[in-house]
Amino acid sequence: MTGLRGRCGTLRAAVDVRNNTGRVPRRPALDRLAAPMPVPKPAAAKPVAARPVAARPAAVAAAQPKRGVFARKTVSSKALTDFTTQLATLVNAGLPLVRCLRVLEGQLKNGPFKLVVTAVADDVESGAPLSDALAKYPQVFDRLYVNMVRAGEVGGVLGTILLRLAEFARRRDRITTQLKGALTYPAVVIGFAMIIVLFVMIVVVPKFETILANFDVAMPLPTQIIMTLSRFLAGYWYVVLALPVLAWAGFRLALRSESFAWRMDALVLRIPKLGDVVRKTIVARFARTLGTLLQSGVPILEALAIVKNAIPNRVLENAVEHVHDSIREGESVAEPLGESGVFDDVVVNMIDVGEETGQLDAMLLRIADNFDFEVDNAVTSFFRTLEPVIIFFMAIVVGSIVVSLFLPIVRIMQSMPAGG
Repeated sequence: MTGLRGRCGTLRAAVDVRNNTGRVPRRPALDRLAAPMPVPKPAAAKPVAARPVAARPAAVAAAQPKRGVFARKTVSSKALTDFTTQLATLVNAGLPLVRCLRVLEGQLKNGPFKLVVTAVADDVESGAPLSDALAKYPQVFDRLYVNMVRAGEVGGVLGTILLRLAEFARRRDRITTQLKGALTYPAVVIGFAMIIVLFVMIVVVPKFETILANFDVAMPLPTQIIMTLSRFLAGYWYVVLALPVLAWAGFRLALRSESFAWRMDALVLRIPKLGDVVRKTIVARFARTLGTLLQSGVPILEALAIVKNAIPNRVLENAVEHVHDSIREGESVAEPLGESGVFDDVVVNMIDVGEETGQLDAMLLRIADNFDFEVDNAVTSFFRTLEPVIIFFMAIVVGSIVVSLFLPIVRIMQSMPAGG
C-alpha cells in the first residue's frame, strides 16, 4: 500500500511539473492522481450540457478578425491583462495548466471572452499546446502574445514568460490610460463649446432675426452669413449630426488605401508637438516589444516581424521592415535604424552598445523605460500648448457670432434721429 501511494505521488508530481511548462497536457485518466485531494466532479455527460456545443461557434465568431469601418476588438485590453496576470500567478503557484484555465474560466462573467477561454481550456485538455490553442483566436491573442507563450513552452519557463507578458501589458495600458486622460480635458472643452455655439445659432440667432426684421435696415454681410447658417442648422440639424459620423466613416475607408494611409502617417509625424508625442510613443512600444520578445527567447527575425505588425505608423513600420531585411542579410540592428532617419541618434547608439555587449534585450527595455518618461513629459507639454489654442479659436467663433448680431443694432442706432 505504501509503495502504491509513493508511485501515485511521483506520477502526480511529474504531471504537474510538465503541465506548468505547457509542454505535456494532462490526460483525463491522470486527473484523479494529479489532484491533491478528491474533488467531486459531475458525470461525464454533464460538462457537455454546461458548455453547449452551440456556444462554441459564438466564441469562435467573436474572436475572429473583423473587417469593416467600425471593426473593434471584442475583448478589452484590461480584461486580457487581468487574465494574463492571474494565469501567471496560478502557473507559478504550481497548479496544472488545465486546472489554471478552468479556475479562470469559472471566474469570468458570461460573454465572448469566457467562451474563448473555455475553448482554449478544452483544446489544452485534449492535448494541444497552449500557444496553438491561443493562436486560433487572433482577435483576442495577437502574434506577440502567442509567440511569447510558445517561447515559454519551448524553454520550459511558461510561468516566467507569462509574468513578463503581464508586465508588458500593464505598462502598455498605463501609457494608453495616460494618453486618454490627457485627451479628456480638451475633448470636454471642445464639446461644451460646440454645444454653446449650436444653442446660440439655433435658438438665439432666430430671435434676433425676428426682432431685426421689424426695422427697415440693410443687414451687414457678416450678419447675413450668420443668419443663413442659423436657418440651415435649424432646418437640417440631422445633417449636422450625421456629418461627423459620415466623415469618420469616409476617413476610415480612405485609410484602406496604402498611399493615403502613408501620407497621413507621414503628416502626423510632421505636426509640431503632436509628431514628437507620436514618434516617442511608437519608439517606446518598438523597444519594449522587441526587448520583451528577445528576452523571452524569440528569434530576432521572428521578433522583428511581430514588432512590425505592432507599430501603428507605416513610416516607422517601413523602417522596421528595412531592419528585418538587413539583419537577414547579416547586418546589425543599429545600422539600418540609423539610416532610416526615423530613430534618434541616442536610440541608435544605445542599441549599438547593446549589440556589442550582448545585452540588446536589456538595452531595449532601458530605452523603453526612458521613452515612457519622455512620452509623459511630451504629452503634458503638448496639451499645455493645445489648451490656449482651443480657447483662442473658440473665442474667435463666439466673438464673430456676437459681433455679427450687434452690427445691425449699431446701424439701427445710427439711423435714428438725433432728438428722437
